[in-house]
Amino acid sequence: MKNLPLIYVLLLSVLCLAEARIRHYRWEVKYEFKSPDCYRKLVITINGRSPGPTIRAQQGDTVIVDLKNSLLTENVAIHWHGIRQIGSPWADGTEGVSQCPILPGDTFRYMFVVDRAGTYLYHAHYGMQREAGLYGSIRVALPTGEAEPFSYDYDRSIILNDWYHKSTYEQAAGLSSIPFVWVGDPQSLLIHGRGRFNCSTPGIATGFCNATNPECSPYVFTVVPGKTYRLRIGSLTALAALSFEIEGHNMTVVEADGHYVEPFVVNNLFIYSGETYSVLITANQDPSRNYWAVTKMVSRNNTTPNGLAIFNYYPNHPTKSPPTVPPSGPFWNDIEARVNQSLAIKSHPNYIHPVPQTSDRVIILLNTQNRINGSVKWSINNVSFTLPHTPYLVSLKENLLHTFEQTPPPDLINGYENYDINVVAPNVNATSSNSLYRLKFNTTVDIILQNANTLNVNNSETHPWHLHGHDFWVVGYGRGKFNVSEDPKRYNLVNPIMKNTVPVHPYGWTALRFIADNPGVWAFHCHIESHFYMGMGAVFEEGIDKVAKLPASIMGCGDSKRFIKP
Repeated sequence: MKNLPLIYVLLLSVLCLAEARIRHYRWEVKYEFKSPDCYRKLVITINGRSPGPTIRAQQGDTVIVDLKNSLLTENVAIHWHGIRQIGSPWADGTEGVSQCPILPGDTFRYMFVVDRAGTYLYHAHYGMQREAGLYGSIRVALPTGEAEPFSYDYDRSIILNDWYHKSTYEQAAGLSSIPFVWVGDPQSLLIHGRGRFNCSTPGIATGFCNATNPECSPYVFTVVPGKTYRLRIGSLTALAALSFEIEGHNMTVVEADGHYVEPFVVNNLFIYSGETYSVLITANQDPSRNYWAVTKMVSRNNTTPNGLAIFNYYPNHPTKSPPTVPPSGPFWNDIEARVNQSLAIKSHPNYIHPVPQTSDRVIILLNTQNRINGSVKWSINNVSFTLPHTPYLVSLKENLLHTFEQTPPPDLINGYENYDINVVAPNVNATSSNSLYRLKFNTTVDIILQNANTLNVNNSETHPWHLHGHDFWVVGYGRGKFNVSEDPKRYNLVNPIMKNTVPVHPYGWTALRFIADNPGVWAFHCHIESHFYMGMGAVFEEGIDKVAKLPASIMGCGDSKRFIKP
């Protein structure tokens, strides 16, 4: 009888092992000619697909991805967006931060645990490769026996994107050049990898655009009348903030970035690059016809046509066009509607993660557009971020501190009190740096994202900010300039939603709170590809002494070459 407790322990261990599984994927990344919007161009694919394969797992599972780089002339890295990488910071997939890039011809193994159920994403995190087609979805189910606070009949996933015809190299060259060449508006909006560019557009070379190509036929959601669908929606746009709607159907928002939301109903969903939502849609309209699903670019005055898909009521033919004109969507400059949706997102009453009532450190990040030696840059507190050649994780763990600048960026820009966010700054010059913020482990940190005027008069843009390695509480939004003494009194410290990506609206501020409790080095940046490329980002280090021995596979670039044995 005295051995009975040991037997129970062993049995419990076996049951836990049986519950958690290993999900093993083997991917080959390469360029292929594709026509997602009817225009033929090189696309980065995974096993021939863009979007890539969906990773499906259960909470607690270990995901292994063996990634072969067959791009021939390009490095690559993949970030697992929304996966916190607890205990595996080297698997975050951020070139220059958590690893060296994967060289052409090499195979790299990513291995990590998906610790929380929800809807997540993956995408390239090297240069601007994400917008070349290297992205996909991650769906993590609850453990067996656990239930969600809502019900539905079927579960579907889609990714919304924008699409450029120029290569990422052409765009990057323009962003770096003097005079500055902006990337411009995307040519198309894609709904799960499909869109429609007007092949009659003047200047399109013969043979490059084929409107009859089946690759660009509209994406089709087939639904059974009367059934309710959970639609997991992710945005991985390079530039565009989007509105998404399904003609004649309301959507109930139930999840945001892996956290349950106090349900609320919308006609159209505003979604920013890097965000994920789950919405419930019931097929309760006239079943004799199909309906339009529409994406529209908002927050920028633009020339990009709306993206269209077909919401197909079975048994109507899936290619049967709806008999109506597609909804035109909201006005692009209706900021109030977008702010109201942000304010409506609160934690589900039964799934509130208690938020610390005070913070140990406050960092106010002023987002500005600047010039450095004639080049146009984005800056945070007048510092434009650049990545080092040796990944921070290796440099900090192996004490290679000479590989990046040691003077940390400021928590508050000098002269913040007198800075006028509503006009072009009198002095637009800035500096560049690859320094980082050192956070005391297990402390509570507030980040205030403050928006401001760009280099153009009467212009302020929307920036979706994504934090690696963490979720944060969204404790407040505000219009105008953040008031250090007054605005914190209005924080939502009762039921704030937790997210990993959040917008800061034009001429406004967004306040985040998180606990620096995940040992590693984590990027925090605008999720607009060109903005991060131009310097809108930062890096946080916390608990580096608690990080386990680094795998040799993440090394081989910069000064980490010394750890690779010939």
